[in-house]
Amino acid sequence: MSESSPDKAGAETGDSGPAAGPQESPCTCAVLRRTARRVTRVYDEALRPSGLRLTQYSLLANLEQAGGRSVTELADLLEMERTTLTRNLKPLAKAGLLRVAPGPDQRSRSVALTDEGRGALERAQPLWQEAERRLRRTLGRDASADLRRRLDSLVRQLA
Repeated sequence: MSESSPDKAGAETGDSGPAAGPQESPCTCAVLRRTARRVTRVYDEALRPSGLRLTQYSLLANLEQAGGRSVTELADLLEMERTTLTRNLKPLAKAGLLRVAPGPDQRSRSVALTDEGRGALERAQPLWQEAERRLRRTLGRDASADLRRRLDSLVRQLA
């Protein structure tokens, strides 16, 4: 293979510079998942000083907004599998940021934010806001608003 011939992946080798980013995918789901991972990294990096990851911040913020809920209600609200939610709640409960207690019947459990959880959320909020501003600046105001509208619409259509 010569220095300027394409390699097996179709990229040029040699002194042509770094390889291009990920190839365009014909699969919408693959593109959404790749984008979600990249965007999540932006938020995780911004939230690092708070000790929270985006998934944890989001859980605490949604719990604060929704008030105390059963695990099942919270899973439905977040459109998460109940087992995934339970796994994500454990480190937050262990850290004292939320409380998981028996619910009204033997099979249910309720989840509530603690004072420590509210404090952690308040300290992390400015960091989250900066990540949100960064993403909106990157996209542009109109494109950012349009993206949120389209994604919200897609969620409703697929319900």
